[in-house]
Amino acid sequence: MSIHKTSQIRLLRYYERLMSDYRLRDDLTRTVIDGFAFPLGIVPGEIKPPTQGYTIAYNPGEDDDPDTYTFHIVVSHERVASVLEKAFTMLPGEVYGIVEINSRDAYRAIDVYVARESVPCDDLLITWKIFENVLLEDAAIAAGANSEDPFIEVFLDQWKGISIIVPLDLRDKIEEMLNQFDLEEVPQTWPLDEENQNSKPSITRSVIDLDEEASPDIDDMLWQMRYDWRLELRVDPSTNVDDAGKELGLTLWRAIIGAESADGNPEDRADVVIWATADSLEQLEQFVIEAFKDHDKWILTEVFAVDRVALDERPDTLTNLELKQTEAKVHLIEIEPWSDAEESAEDSSGDE
Repeated sequence: MSIHKTSQIRLLRYYERLMSDYRLRDDLTRTVIDGFAFPLGIVPGEIKPPTQGYTIAYNPGEDDDPDTYTFHIVVSHERVASVLEKAFTMLPGEVYGIVEINSRDAYRAIDVYVARESVPCDDLLITWKIFENVLLEDAAIAAGANSEDPFIEVFLDQWKGISIIVPLDLRDKIEEMLNQFDLEEVPQTWPLDEENQNSKPSITRSVIDLDEEASPDIDDMLWQMRYDWRLELRVDPSTNVDDAGKELGLTLWRAIIGAESADGNPEDRADVVIWATADSLEQLEQFVIEAFKDHDKWILTEVFAVDRVALDERPDTLTNLELKQTEAKVHLIEIEPWSDAEESAEDSSGDE
């Protein structure tokens, strides 16, 4: 199920919302410790600030991969954008986007999205600029891009450190670039964990202003980045495991989907939520395809999100669902048309 089946109407709707309504909260105070400014999305505990500069690590290549160097750069918030802008100039014309984001999946901490095809670097950076304020401030999301030939990667992590991975022959070029920002190699940037082990832990917080009901959130942002950068979730669709690799068997899934009318009316659209028990993403996707065959008034156009949900977090509409499921099946299909004439949700349920 590809997100790239989206219609132009849906795409324009999202761009209009994102460009007109998205903004950062104005009630947050930035933490500054010894001159080091943190992103708004991080409230540091009682920790020592990092040493600004960069570290270098040598990475021996495996199989046919080249040997590389990884530069990890840490600078105060007000300098991150400038260093990133210069780092992005090191990328060639075609690149592959990467996004890591805190997961809503009950059994996975981080969702990693990687590109299935390259996009022009200039196009990728247009999307980056739209969301740059959030990417620089929100600790829930990390993003960047890499290229194949030569292999170069520029990545902004969740704590807003910058990683640059390059072939060995580009080391001098990267060091020259960093020297333009008066940055030098240091033994370490962030203090070792044991130096902060007795301190108050840091916390993270959302930075997007959601005061208005229609305000776009980080899910809207992720969806747009997935569309623009041709991203797909990096998971094995044939298995169902947690972060530790433990096989989970049957679990409850939720798929959030966009649909349009089968009669061809571009204004007749709906949001669809499907709840099912399945043993893999592949099986869940097959349930979705079959559900649209049964509800032939609607055609699937895009998949916004697919997550596993813990049974004790199931919605009220599934309160009668047995905690121990022994059969893969669809439990509930919720269809919410966009049109004013069909404001109420159309529900169709299986066995609960």
